[in-house]
Amino acid sequence: MTTSAMTFAERYRAISVRDTRFDGQFVTAVRSTGIYCRPSCPARTPKTANVTFYPTSAAAHEAGYRACKRCLPEATPGSPAWNLRGDAAARAMRLIASGVVEQEGVAGLAARLGYSSRHLTRLLTAELGAGPLALARAHRAHTARMLLVGTDMPISEVAFSAGFASIRQCNDTIREVFEMTPGQLRATRRPSTGSGAQGSGMADADAQGVIDLLLPHRAPLDTAGVFAWMAARALPGMETVTATSFARHLRMAGGPAHFEIRQDADGRLRLRARVTRLGDLAPLVATARRLFDLDADPAGIDEALSTHPELAPLVAATPGIRVPGAADPHEMLIRAMVGQQITVAAARTALTALAEQLGERTADGGLLFPTMAAIAENGADVLRGPAARIRAITGAAAALADGSLVLTVGDDAAEQRARLLAMPGIGPWTADYVRMRVIGDPDVFLPGDVAVRAGATASGLPGDPRELTAWAERIAPWRSYLTAHLWRAAPVRVPRATRPTKEIS
Repeated sequence: MTTSAMTFAERYRAISVRDTRFDGQFVTAVRSTGIYCRPSCPARTPKTANVTFYPTSAAAHEAGYRACKRCLPEATPGSPAWNLRGDAAARAMRLIASGVVEQEGVAGLAARLGYSSRHLTRLLTAELGAGPLALARAHRAHTARMLLVGTDMPISEVAFSAGFASIRQCNDTIREVFEMTPGQLRATRRPSTGSGAQGSGMADADAQGVIDLLLPHRAPLDTAGVFAWMAARALPGMETVTATSFARHLRMAGGPAHFEIRQDADGRLRLRARVTRLGDLAPLVATARRLFDLDADPAGIDEALSTHPELAPLVAATPGIRVPGAADPHEMLIRAMVGQQITVAAARTALTALAEQLGERTADGGLLFPTMAAIAENGADVLRGPAARIRAITGAAAALADGSLVLTVGDDAAEQRARLLAMPGIGPWTADYVRMRVIGDPDVFLPGDVAVRAGATASGLPGDPRELTAWAERIAPWRSYLTAHLWRAAPVRVPRATRPTKEIS
């Protein structure tokens, strides 16, 4: 059940038993105290007459409530609803987390969603209880809190890293949201509580400007599976993967960045990041979370899949499976197109050559994935294979470079798919695979994928694409996770390539 479909009584039962599964999915505002809490707050359960539930902390802020100092509701994982839902409100939340309001303003956010600023404000206020400015401010407050309690960064750097336009704006927002000064908020720092939704812990910023933070998430989390996925596809010089870490260089709005996601001795995930511009830190954290699917509700997904006898053994073998996201939407499309009809290993070889010959080097010797303009202009000299495929790849890169093809984390799923299918050389598998990885759509199924069909046969499911598609309809809205389980279940002798049987004619 999604939180948007929950009744008041169901939410109240969740806070009565302090259910950590709902942390980050809604907040509980208490009229008698003037504060709002996460569902698992250890404080005494308030009377029903004093309770109002809000879908976002921004809505609680707008209603005049302040954050609880005991449970720190801003330290929870994000809501899985923004991926599960595909409406304008969910798309707006994904774009806000990516820093669009700070970079382009409300007008830019509205333009990306196809609305006027006024209409978008009305829509979000009606749906989420707060307009785009308030939602963006709440996100900045969350980032500032995370940096204040998690690092020793100077407060001035915290302000700009969180996306505030000035130190004063940061100070005023923190006082309003938390009823504390930044210094007082920093003094509340404490070790992780070790709960299922892994929380805020201590971190540092070293002399070289590397920020080290915890990445809250809901347990269980199949970290081994995600690291193995990344390792099979890592491009030398750009990405480095071990059994417990993934690191890469990435082009951000303010310049090159480098980050590493690693699992510590306590099983928690940590992010080490270095950015060229402080304002890129918050979008980078959002990117890291999407990459590892950290806002998913694994308990709910596992429970839903396990009700089907054919899938119960798969879930038991791999609880908390995740669907890896994309570090960059444009890069993801090129990687998917290069990987069509070939194995993962062959795609990695081709992409490595592309990156080494057309990518840019950072000051520390790292490698950045080529720009779309570079691929459009020189990709034909590097890429190998059928001429039609090369034209399709360079054509897609050219369209991305000149803006005639739009591809972002805030796209409407159906519209994105239609745009991609209209491009030469892009078929259903590529369009759906990109939608799964870029938007984080939890309900994508790839019946034409060789490894999916092999995994289905090994699991006792139909191997025929049409029959498999019909069977998979019962798994909605979690078919992306079904796809991930079937990839994992594919026999070793079958290449675990995410590729279609036929894509480019």
